[in-house]
Amino acid sequence: MKKTATRLADGRELLYFDSRDDAVRDTADRRPLQLPAAASEIRHDPLVGDGVAIAAQRQDRPLHPAADSCPLCPSRDGRPTEIPDRAYEVAVFENRFPALSGDSGRCEVVCFTDDHDASFADLDEDRAALVLAAWTDRTAELALLPAVEQVYCFENRGHEIGVTLGHPHGQIYGYPFVTPRTGRMLDSAAAHRERTGGRNLFDDVVADELADGRRIVLDSEHWLAFVPYAARWPYEIRLHPRRRVPDLPSLDDAARAEFPRVYLELLRRFDRIFGPGQPPTPYVSGWHQAPFRHPHRSEFALHLELFTSRRAPGKLKFVAGSEAGMNVFINDVRPEAAAGRLREVASA
Repeated sequence: MKKTATRLADGRELLYFDSRDDAVRDTADRRPLQLPAAASEIRHDPLVGDGVAIAAQRQDRPLHPAADSCPLCPSRDGRPTEIPDRAYEVAVFENRFPALSGDSGRCEVVCFTDDHDASFADLDEDRAALVLAAWTDRTAELALLPAVEQVYCFENRGHEIGVTLGHPHGQIYGYPFVTPRTGRMLDSAAAHRERTGGRNLFDDVVADELADGRRIVLDSEHWLAFVPYAARWPYEIRLHPRRRVPDLPSLDDAARAEFPRVYLELLRRFDRIFGPGQPPTPYVSGWHQAPFRHPHRSEFALHLELFTSRRAPGKLKFVAGSEAGMNVFINDVRPEAAAGRLREVASA
C-alpha cells in the first residue's frame, strides 16, 4: 500500500491510498475555497452527562446533489471536486462540514471507490483490504492527536438512514471524549470482571453465542458474526475477530487477510434479506474501538456492528417515542429469526 498526503485549497488534509507503490498523486486543488468555517463545540448535558456536538456550519452541506455534481467523484473536464485527481482507489480527506473540529475532535470522509454508482458490496477483496488499511492508518494517526480520545470508522448507506451524498463513502469521527455507548460497555465489562472474579465480558458473550448457536450468522477461522441476544434493530450483526484486540491497528495479519471476504459476504447477504427485486438494504456499519487512554482499554473488544432500519419490504423501524425519548428499543423481529434469514441468504 502507498499513502500519499497532500492539501486541499483551503488547507484541509487529503490522503490517497493506492495498492501500487508507483502511483503518482500530484494534481493540485485549484478551487477558490474559503478557509474552513468556525469550529464546532462540545456541550455536556448536565442531567445525563452526554456530550453533544454543536456544529451550525453543517447546515450548508450538500444535500442529494445530482451525480454530475457529486463532490466525492474525481475531478474531470473542468468540474473540480473534493478529489483533485482524475481517478483514485481510496481517498480520505478532512470533512468540509465537520461535526467535530479543532479542540472538539476531527471528522474525515473515506471514499471507497471513484465509481459513483457502486457500493461497498460491489468492491473486490483487494479494494476492501485497502479500505481496511485506510481505517487502520487513520485510527493510528488520530490516536496521536491530543483532542481525540476515541475513533469511530463507519458507513451510512441509503437515504432511509439519512445519507446526503449517494457516492459510496464512509466517515471517521475522532471524538474528544469517550462516547456514551462505549462508556456503558466499559462499565458493564468492569462490573462483569468484579462479579466473576476477573472474567472478560466480551469473551464470555462470544462464548455464550457459540454455545447457543442459534444466532450465529457466519463462523470463519478468524472471525465470528452473530445477531446479538438482545438485538435492538430488525437485522443486526456483530462481527468479532476470534482473537480479542482493542482496536484496528492491533489486528493480526491473519484476521486482516480474511476480513475482506467475510465482510463482503455479510454486506451481500444484507442486500438479499428481503428477496429479489427489492431496493438495496439501508444500513449503518461501524467499528467499535477502545478509547486510546482508558485504563482498561486492553479489556475492550474490537467489533463491527452492522444493522438496518428496514424490518420488512417497504417498512422501516423508526426511532420514535420509546427509542428516542427513553433509549428503550423495541424490536419487531426475533433475533433468532433474523439470524436464520441471514444464514438462508448466504452466497452459494
